[in-house]
Amino acid sequence: MLFIEMSGKTLLRIVEDGGPTVEELADVGVVDESVVRINRQGDIELRRFDRWDVIGGLIGDFELRVKEETGLDWA
Repeated sequence: MLFIEMSGKTLLRIVEDGGPTVEELADVGVVDESVVRINRQGDIELRRFDRWDVIGGLIGDFELRVKEETGLDWA
């Protein structure tokens, strides 16, 4: 599966346009220093100590927002 990885801080800027709210992400443990990744389907995964947890999803034109915000492509 292909992902784009980013910091929690970057994710919190992206979600303002759709998907879970900043408060919902904070409730599941996303902070500025978190490591998160998004797949092409929009699923958001949070890196825990020993695993990745799916914590929500992005909606709308998230692919363009993710690429513009991170400068990365799916890998």
